[in-house]
Amino acid sequence: MKLSSAVTATVSTLRRRPADLLPFYLLGTAVPVIARIGTFAALVGVYVHFELSGRLATARDALAELDLTPPDPEDPDALQAWGESLAPALEPLASPTAIALIVAGAAATVAIAVLTYAAVSAGQMSAVVARLRDERGLTAGIAGVRDRWLTFLGIYVAELLLWAGVLLLGGLAIGAAFLVDPFLGAAAALFVLLVGFLVLLVVRVLFAFAPAAVVVDDAGVIGAVEGAGEFARSNPADAAAYLVVAVGVLVGISSAASALAFLGGGAAVALASAVVAAPALDLLKTVLYGDFRGAVDPVEPPESGLRAQLSGGVRRGWREMGAFVRRTPGLHALTVAVAVGFGALGWFAVDPFVGAVTTSIEGRLVGHVPPVAALNFFGNNWSVAIATAFSGVALVVPALSSIAFNGVALGATAALEENPVALAAFGAPHGVLEIPALLISGALGIHLGTVSWRTTRGRRSREAFADALENAFWVLVGVGVLIAVAAVIEGFVSPYYWRPFV
Repeated sequence: MKLSSAVTATVSTLRRRPADLLPFYLLGTAVPVIARIGTFAALVGVYVHFELSGRLATARDALAELDLTPPDPEDPDALQAWGESLAPALEPLASPTAIALIVAGAAATVAIAVLTYAAVSAGQMSAVVARLRDERGLTAGIAGVRDRWLTFLGIYVAELLLWAGVLLLGGLAIGAAFLVDPFLGAAAALFVLLVGFLVLLVVRVLFAFAPAAVVVDDAGVIGAVEGAGEFARSNPADAAAYLVVAVGVLVGISSAASALAFLGGGAAVALASAVVAAPALDLLKTVLYGDFRGAVDPVEPPESGLRAQLSGGVRRGWREMGAFVRRTPGLHALTVAVAVGFGALGWFAVDPFVGAVTTSIEGRLVGHVPPVAALNFFGNNWSVAIATAFSGVALVVPALSSIAFNGVALGATAALEENPVALAAFGAPHGVLEIPALLISGALGIHLGTVSWRTTRGRRSREAFADALENAFWVLVGVGVLIAVAAVIEGFVSPYYWRPFV
């Protein structure tokens, strides 16, 4: 298949029923939220350990007797003396048990992230292949998570081991050559770098198409790698074209992210990468591989234009969001209770540091560039909403932890604010939209968690779970509308209107 035809098929598939594919890519943004449960559990364990052992009370009493106000950062001697004065007070917190819990939490976080990423990737590629066959993607994706997660984990581990092996062998060869003769070492280094680059390029091409081979061929790890190799040998131009496109997309995203990150607007690029670039690249390589196998039949593009499709999607998202809020008042009440409760916890937790440690909304607004700030607020807050909602698929707990974490952060920030009136004035105009939007996403996460649990227990069908995921997509479109309006207000109105009066 020509690359142009593959790109056309990719765009057509993305545009036709995006809600039957993109939820699995939104779920991919929730992997960090799900994984950090390991860290949160460790921190809770550390806190309980400190409380039961009396170490926290000892440290708190010692800190109360000290001046916690940091000196001028430009005076290194004073800063060093201040740090040394704090060390004895914090020494009770250097507990072997606490260190062990933190190490265990970090290990658990990494393990959860790897396993969750493998499972989500299996669902994504299964949904992609189903959509290219004009079948329901979400149902196939749910089945793929259960049936193929271990195969995807094996693929990622195999590629990692190959990369590590090539780099290790190359390093050993260069080191051995330098031991014999420096000039021989330099020549060997050039040769090894060239050969190593070619080998790693081949490895990347093989493992780029291996995930598609798993689903298209219904293969295991070895069979998928063999299928990818067969495709690359038979269609080197297609394999090379995909690699060029993938590298180009990666470079473009990195450049845009770097440029906007310099101004504080990289969150929107990261979100676009996750929910547009990632599914597009997966579709493109699957179209190429599936055409090679004669196993896909790309759908036709929708009849409506892109503008009409976008406006229709926004209207549907708004309707679905309103309907979800009306039919789930209990979930929203629970979300509000968790957010307020942990907000109060954050407020009281930082009480010993009030006055010594401060935050400043006016300081954070220095260098504020309204258009870039609005874009960043939108990207960051919608990313948080999406991740909170879809993390609930992992049996509710990650969604609740996200609500709690944000509550604690807001409560602590408000308690430490040096100008509370300015903070309230700044937050009020956009907060009336932004906070409800985030609460809706929290309630949606709890809802998805209950549906996931019932499906796992066999009380609901995969079709019902797929319906819930599709509905969640549209609800989050509506949430995105709220957040977009809030971001415009936060970028262009909130930083300025109150200054003459406060």
